[in-house]
Amino acid sequence: MKTMAKVVAVIGLALVSYCPAMAQENPAWNKSADLNLAVTQNSYSNSWVGGEAGSASWVSNLNFLIEGPLAPKWISKSTAKLSFGQMHIQDMETKHWKKPVKSTDLIDLESTLRYLTGWFVDPYVALRLESEFLDASVPTVNRYINPMLLTESTGFTRRLYEKEKQFIDSRIGLAIREEFDRRVVDTAARTTKTTTTTDGGLESVTDVSINLHARIGWTSKLSIFKPLTVSDKTVPHWPAIHVNWENILAATVTKYITVNLYVQWLYDKPIDHRGRFKETLALGFTYDLM
Repeated sequence: MKTMAKVVAVIGLALVSYCPAMAQENPAWNKSADLNLAVTQNSYSNSWVGGEAGSASWVSNLNFLIEGPLAPKWISKSTAKLSFGQMHIQDMETKHWKKPVKSTDLIDLESTLRYLTGWFVDPYVALRLESEFLDASVPTVNRYINPMLLTESTGFTRRLYEKEKQFIDSRIGLAIREEFDRRVVDTAARTTKTTTTTDGGLESVTDVSINLHARIGWTSKLSIFKPLTVSDKTVPHWPAIHVNWENILAATVTKYITVNLYVQWLYDKPIDHRGRFKETLALGFTYDLM
């Protein structure tokens, strides 16, 4: 119940930002939302020889941002990045289609509230939820919206650049992270046990949203977290710095066709000593929701 309450709080804060903007056409609000879908497919008949195998893949992305004043000195900003995709592969011998496997999966929701003081920096509070639609790490047991990482932070922020709907924000503060993971304890009985890990430390986040060209936009988020304390001291290398750098390049070909390049670099020593890299390139249909 505690977990669900916090998830509802994140979504609720996003709606608090969303509803007033939709209720009144205020030019002070910066709103953007786009949905895109990319699909590729090829297949072979049973009579085909040569060792080829068909494949089909699809990926869908939703990017959302809304920012504006809730009150004369209170600025709210909510963002969402949602992605999911699957890949289907044909057996080379039988030409039967295998069970689809996940190719990309992301839930990233964040809401921040800052108070304009007129100083060099402004105080802020923030909530961020990171998760996946489907945890397929154990193939026989599907776990939805798992694991969940909830980050609560407060500190100081500054807008380094602003022009029309473009901006560069940087903030630093104290953060508490809570990770909830429904781990499989019995694959035969399909039973799970929820484990919770909490750590606290210093957080730095830089958000970039600028236009590199009339048809090319760049969105980036660099998150750095330095743990100072952790609830489970047995976690290996827990004091190590965590880095998450996400980049999205979106190029508009026509009104409804776009090229989307998503690149992510992760450094999380408790998981792996090496950096982890992910890249997704999609050419498909897009629709501007606002």
